[in-house]
Amino acid sequence: MYNGTVTASGNTLNPKFKLVNTSTSAVALSDVKLRYYYTIDGEQAQSFFCDWSQAGSANVTGTFVKLPTAKADADYYLELGFSSAAGSLAAGASIDIQVRVAKEDWSNYTQTGDYSFNAVDTNFVDWTKAPAYISGNLIWGSEPN
Repeated sequence: MYNGTVTASGNTLNPKFKLVNTSTSAVALSDVKLRYYYTIDGEQAQSFFCDWSQAGSANVTGTFVKLPTAKADADYYLELGFSSAAGSLAAGASIDIQVRVAKEDWSNYTQTGDYSFNAVDTNFVDWTKAPAYISGNLIWGSEPN
């Protein structure tokens, strides 16, 4: 993962993911979830946009989840998922997912200090703060404490 926008403050979150199947068998994308943890910085309705993915933008879903107990570095997460039409990811294969998140009033998020925010890298890196799940089980990365 890396962030397409690394400024401290802005009206969109712009994480870019590369999902890699490191197993020896295909994985149904509909069983996969990715999470991006952040602080909303002013409660507002939010909108999700998938700009591009080999799985098809229309097959990528985004759900906003408010944490039951806010953390210092996260009070929400964006959970990315896939419809059944996205198909499967073959062993050793990868797909990119480029998304944006914005508040309905387009007010700013402060990204500095957000759990999943990567302010340094401008290309894909193994970023453990954007965890991955298969069938609800954490299989890669870590959640905020």
